Amino acid sequence: MDTLTAFFTEYWPYVTALISLGISATAAIHAAMNKSDVRAAIAWVGVILMSPLVGAFLYLVAGINRIRHDQRSIQRSRSIKDYVNHAKPFTGVAPLAGPQFESLLILGDRVSHFPLHDGNHITLLDGGDEAYPAMIEAIENARHCIALQTYIFDHDRIGLRFAQALQAASQRGVRIRVLIDAVGSKYSHPPIVRLLQRSGIRAELFMSNPLSLRMPYANLRSHRKILFVDGHLGFTGGMNIREGFMASLAGNRVSHDTHFRIEGPLATQLFVVFANDWEFTTTERLPIDEWCVTNPEAPAPHTPARCVRSGPDRFIAATHNMLQGALAVAQRHVRIQSPYFLPDQVLLGALNTAARRGIQVDIVIPGRNNLRLVNYAMTAQLDQALAGGCRIWRSRSNFNHSKLLTIDGGWSYVGSSNLDPRSLRLNFELDMEIYDPRLTGQIEARIDREIADADPVTRESLAAIPFIKKLRNRIIWLASPYL
Repeated sequence: MDTLTAFFTEYWPYVTALISLGISATAAIHAAMNKSDVRAAIAWVGVILMSPLVGAFLYLVAGINRIRHDQRSIQRSRSIKDYVNHAKPFTGVAPLAGPQFESLLILGDRVSHFPLHDGNHITLLDGGDEAYPAMIEAIENARHCIALQTYIFDHDRIGLRFAQALQAASQRGVRIRVLIDAVGSKYSHPPIVRLLQRSGIRAELFMSNPLSLRMPYANLRSHRKILFVDGHLGFTGGMNIREGFMASLAGNRVSHDTHFRIEGPLATQLFVVFANDWEFTTTERLPIDEWCVTNPEAPAPHTPARCVRSGPDRFIAATHNMLQGALAVAQRHVRIQSPYFLPDQVLLGALNTAARRGIQVDIVIPGRNNLRLVNYAMTAQLDQALAGGCRIWRSRSNFNHSKLLTIDGGWSYVGSSNLDPRSLRLNFELDMEIYDPRLTGQIEARIDREIADADPVTRESLAAIPFIKKLRNRIIWLASPYL
């Protein structure tokens, strides 16, 4: 023992170096062999090799894709596909939205794996003051089942209203499942999941992170927002559950967002996404024939739409592909509103190509962002979009969390996805593809109102930024794959 102690006393630096080298080499090899994006692979290998042990630890926490969908999951998706196909898929997009969208319909069929269905009644909800009361009313009127999924569910005044409505529904005998992201659940203390569980509600956390900490830049998160009630009514969009989005509670500091109320076949697709995530998290299978109404009828007017799910599984790059296709078919005007605008070079090239074809491309971003590092990185990249002819606007209003895209007055893409690396490759997202001039016009009007109260970003305004801030922004931009 004395000899062994003496050995480690004398040679511990070399032993530590060998262990560090082995761990770093293993992590670097794993990153090189498993990352499909060359920039992400190079970045992670660099971090691992330049920061022994620390880099490997960061890769373990944030870099490894732990999502594995086995054959059982694939077979389950195939079996429920027949259920969501119960209505005849809608094919007449050319007379409704424009002939340029015929090829986009084909792309959506192949990317989404959900059919485009007519028969949906979709209502745009403006911020928390419209969305939250409508969602709570649906919960209060529930008689059969409730499925709720969200990224953030704060333990605040609006969160408690949701919790009380869920508790009352549970006492009425309504079947309830609540799925909250493990990171998003920690944005308030104590986490509201404990209150729900104490009330007898089946509430679970999606993908607990290794440190069990609030990590706002963590990846592999469920960023989806779903409320499904009584087999036929759904809500989705960009809104988490937190009082900062209600003017009646937050006052002049209110943040803005956009949500949607859905009746019709699209609501069934929302449940399919929830059911897959729930079974992945808990192994409990929710029989679709017990939770959903077959052929749900919705009031007019009807809107052709479908869900598009994306995430670091077999649906990776689904939204990325949809956006590329949409920009390729645009003929007149592209409008984008995004709180976090950090497109990769492929999407940036697609935006610039559209602008160079003579398409008017308007991009609205917040003047005040809730994520400072993302704002710095965004600012460092804006000149690349301006160089292609895109128009960029910084809103003067309060922070807007909406994720909206419209093309040529006939097609919309809305939901939870931001235009940044985390949404497009690393997190689980849920969006809707909508072919409807009426609803698209409403969304365009929202974006145009933001533009009317916004400052244009120009090369001159970017050049006027002090050098030290430009350097700061550029350095943080280098880390944009992690933001």
